[in-house]
Amino acid sequence: MSDRSLRGMRLGTQSMETESNVQPAPRQRVEYRTTDGDRVFVTFAAEAEIPQVWVAKTGKEAYLVNGESDAQNDDDKPARTHWDMLMERRSVEELEKTLEDRLEHYRSHYAL
Repeated sequence: MSDRSLRGMRLGTQSMETESNVQPAPRQRVEYRTTDGDRVFVTFAAEAEIPQVWVAKTGKEAYLVNGESDAQNDDDKPARTHWDMLMERRSVEELEKTLEDRLEHYRSHYAL
């Protein structure tokens, strides 16, 4: 009988208070970088002591990045695009030949 009267009520698992006017604890997001250049972001409490070394999910050690030097490193090296990487592997002549081969194959199989 008592089981029926409590059915549908999750007693003790949910707070009956609303979350309005509740401020989350202040946080800071810290960046670490591995020797391979992988970037790792970790969130700490604002008053927490920040370690100089953090073990990334990959198991490698990541070192704390200073904001100023990180910004300079990003500006020094331009981002490589897909086209840049393709041009490192193939010449324009090779790409044109590959395109013609694929178009010929497509036309012969799908009758354009």
